[in-house]
Amino acid sequence: MLTETEGFLTSIEDQAILIRNYKKYILKQPHIDQLCRICGKESETIQHITAACKQLASTEYLKRHDGLAKIIHQKLAEAAELTEEKSPYYKYTSANVLENDNFKLYWNHNKTIPFNRPDITFTNKKTKNTSLIDIAVPNTHNRAKAITNKQNKYQELANEICAMWKQTQLK
Repeated sequence: MLTETEGFLTSIEDQAILIRNYKKYILKQPHIDQLCRICGKESETIQHITAACKQLASTEYLKRHDGLAKIIHQKLAEAAELTEEKSPYYKYTSANVLENDNFKLYWNHNKTIPFNRPDITFTNKKTKNTSLIDIAVPNTHNRAKAITNKQNKYQELANEICAMWKQTQLK
């Protein structure tokens, strides 16, 4: 299994998966339509399939996003001793709010600023530090843009939380 997975990942990295773009431009099969089989709008490339196909955004990308967010939530909950549950990551269910004397952990907590709802909000009560965590799984070509967009999106919310919760640091 590991060898098969490693081979598949290497093929993806080398962009040697038999997608339409590869067939048309690398294998030089001129009769191939290069448009994505799923959305039919963009060229079927690795970048398009893994992060840009509008048809996959509401299903597959969302599953990937939520799966990653749940793992981070679980690790934070365990590290802060907010849960005693030690389940495999794929069985973990994120509670909306977990709290003890030292920490508070929110999952998709709705704030007052519309459309600004980070996936995870983690507060250290003793140090008065809060981290707003919003998951993104971009391709390398748009990673910097995704980071900048997330930082800009949450700046107003960060300022509001700093003032309301009297935080010394917000990340």
